Amino acid sequence: MTPTLFGRWQSRIYLLATIGVLVSLPFALKDGVQQFQQIYFWVLFYVGLFGLGWDILYTYLQKFLWDHDWPGAIQLISAIFEGIFLALIINYFNLPNVPKTNFNWVSYTIHYSLVWVFMYMASWVVMRIMFPRARYRGGAWIGKWNKVS
Repeated sequence: MTPTLFGRWQSRIYLLATIGVLVSLPFALKDGVQQFQQIYFWVLFYVGLFGLGWDILYTYLQKFLWDHDWPGAIQLISAIFEGIFLALIINYFNLPNVPKTNFNWVSYTIHYSLVWVFMYMASWVVMRIMFPRARYRGGAWIGKWNKVS
Protein backbone atom coordinates (compact mmCIF):
# COMPACT_ATOMS: atom_id res chain seq x y z
CA MET A 1 0.00 0.00 0.00
CA THR A 2 1.18 3.51 -0.73
CA PRO A 3 -0.26 5.70 2.01
CA THR A 4 -1.84 8.99 1.09
CA LEU A 5 -1.38 12.02 3.31
CA PHE A 6 -4.84 11.57 4.79
CA GLY A 7 -4.13 7.88 5.41
CA ARG A 8 -0.82 8.74 7.10
CA TRP A 9 -2.50 11.28 9.36
CA GLN A 10 -5.27 8.87 10.33
CA SER A 11 -2.81 6.10 11.12
CA ARG A 12 -0.50 8.37 13.12
CA ILE A 13 -3.31 9.84 15.22
CA TYR A 14 -4.95 6.46 15.79
CA LEU A 15 -1.72 4.77 16.83
CA LEU A 16 -0.61 7.62 19.11
CA ALA A 17 -4.06 7.79 20.73
CA THR A 18 -4.14 4.06 21.43
CA ILE A 19 -0.72 2.41 21.49
CA GLY A 20 1.11 5.62 22.40
CA VAL A 21 -1.16 6.29 25.38
CA LEU A 22 -0.95 2.69 26.61
CA VAL A 23 2.86 2.67 26.41
CA SER A 24 3.10 6.11 28.07
CA LEU A 25 0.86 5.20 31.00
CA PRO A 26 3.48 3.20 32.96
CA PHE A 27 5.96 6.06 32.54
CA ALA A 28 3.45 8.58 33.85
CA LEU A 29 2.58 6.34 36.80
CA LYS A 30 6.10 5.27 37.73
CA ASP A 31 6.02 7.37 40.93
CA GLY A 32 2.44 6.49 41.78
CA VAL A 33 -0.97 7.94 41.08
CA GLN A 34 -0.42 10.90 43.40
CA GLN A 35 2.60 12.02 41.36
CA PHE A 36 1.14 11.40 37.90
CA GLN A 37 3.57 12.84 35.34
CA GLN A 38 1.70 14.41 32.43
CA ILE A 39 4.92 15.31 30.65
CA TYR A 40 4.95 11.94 28.84
CA PHE A 41 1.56 12.65 27.31
CA TRP A 42 2.66 16.12 26.28
CA VAL A 43 5.68 14.60 24.56
CA LEU A 44 3.28 12.22 22.83
CA PHE A 45 1.18 15.21 21.78
CA TYR A 46 4.22 16.93 20.25
CA VAL A 47 5.25 13.74 18.48
CA GLY A 48 1.82 13.80 16.86
CA LEU A 49 1.76 17.53 16.19
CA PHE A 50 5.18 17.66 14.55
CA GLY A 51 4.42 14.31 12.89
CA LEU A 52 1.54 15.81 10.95
CA GLY A 53 4.06 18.16 9.39
CA TRP A 54 6.59 15.39 8.83
CA ASP A 55 3.93 13.38 7.01
CA ILE A 56 3.55 16.16 4.46
CA LEU A 57 7.28 15.91 3.78
CA TYR A 58 7.23 12.10 3.71
CA THR A 59 4.34 12.05 1.23
CA TYR A 60 6.30 14.40 -1.01
CA LEU A 61 9.55 12.39 -0.71
CA GLN A 62 7.96 9.02 -1.39
CA LYS A 63 7.07 10.24 -4.88
CA PHE A 64 10.80 10.08 -5.69
CA LEU A 65 11.12 6.41 -4.68
CA TRP A 66 10.99 3.97 -7.59
CA ASP A 67 7.85 2.21 -6.29
CA HIS A 68 6.35 5.25 -4.53
CA ASP A 69 6.28 3.25 -1.31
CA TRP A 70 7.68 3.95 2.15
CA PRO A 71 9.41 0.74 3.33
CA GLY A 72 10.03 -0.21 6.93
CA ALA A 73 13.74 0.66 6.83
CA ILE A 74 12.93 4.22 5.84
CA GLN A 75 10.31 4.31 8.61
CA LEU A 76 13.06 3.45 11.08
CA ILE A 77 15.33 6.20 9.76
CA SER A 78 12.50 8.74 9.86
CA ALA A 79 11.59 7.72 13.43
CA ILE A 80 15.18 8.25 14.57
CA PHE A 81 15.30 11.61 12.82
CA GLU A 82 11.92 12.66 14.32
CA GLY A 83 13.03 11.58 17.80
CA ILE A 84 16.29 13.52 17.64
CA PHE A 85 14.50 16.56 16.22
CA LEU A 86 11.91 16.59 19.01
CA ALA A 87 14.56 16.02 21.69
CA LEU A 88 16.54 18.99 20.42
CA ILE A 89 13.43 21.18 20.27
CA ILE A 90 12.54 20.22 23.86
CA ASN A 91 16.12 20.66 25.05
CA TYR A 92 16.70 24.09 23.50
CA PHE A 93 13.23 25.67 23.57
CA ASN A 94 10.43 25.80 26.09
CA LEU A 95 7.51 23.93 24.61
CA PRO A 96 4.29 24.45 26.57
CA ASN A 97 3.96 21.86 29.36
CA VAL A 98 7.39 20.34 28.59
CA PRO A 99 9.92 22.57 30.38
CA LYS A 100 13.49 22.11 29.25
CA THR A 101 14.63 22.24 32.89
CA ASN A 102 12.91 18.89 33.56
CA PHE A 103 14.09 17.23 30.35
CA ASN A 104 15.79 13.88 30.91
CA TRP A 105 17.49 12.43 27.81
CA VAL A 106 17.50 8.86 29.13
CA SER A 107 13.81 8.87 30.05
CA TYR A 108 12.92 10.52 26.77
CA THR A 109 14.94 8.04 24.72
CA ILE A 110 13.43 5.01 26.45
CA HIS A 111 9.89 6.41 26.26
CA TYR A 112 10.13 7.51 22.63
CA SER A 113 11.79 4.25 21.56
CA LEU A 114 9.19 2.06 23.21
CA VAL A 115 6.31 4.10 21.84
CA TRP A 116 7.79 3.94 18.38
CA VAL A 117 8.54 0.19 18.46
CA PHE A 118 5.03 -0.68 19.67
CA MET A 119 3.45 1.68 17.12
CA TYR A 120 5.59 0.19 14.35
CA MET A 121 4.55 -3.33 15.29
CA ALA A 122 0.91 -2.31 15.53
CA SER A 123 0.99 -0.57 12.16
CA TRP A 124 2.42 -3.64 10.45
CA VAL A 125 0.27 -6.24 12.23
CA VAL A 126 -2.71 -4.92 14.20
CA MET A 127 -3.77 -2.23 11.73
CA ARG A 128 -3.72 -4.72 8.87
CA ILE A 129 -5.97 -7.08 10.82
CA MET A 130 -8.37 -4.40 12.08
CA PHE A 131 -8.59 -2.45 8.81
CA PRO A 132 -7.94 -4.98 6.03
CA ARG A 133 -9.33 -2.79 3.25
CA ALA A 134 -7.38 0.33 4.28
CA ARG A 135 -4.49 -0.73 2.06
CA TYR A 136 -6.73 -0.21 -0.97
CA ARG A 137 -7.66 3.25 0.28
CA GLY A 138 -4.18 4.72 0.66
CA GLY A 139 -4.03 3.76 4.34
CA ALA A 140 -7.18 5.67 5.26
CA TRP A 141 -9.55 3.79 7.53
CA ILE A 142 -12.20 6.48 8.06
CA GLY A 143 -14.30 7.96 5.29
CA LYS A 144 -16.79 7.09 2.60
CA TRP A 145 -15.81 4.69 -0.12
CA ASN A 146 -17.54 2.71 -2.77
CA LYS A 147 -18.74 -0.63 -1.51
CA VAL A 148 -16.12 -3.30 -2.25
CA SER A 149 -17.35 -6.81 -2.74
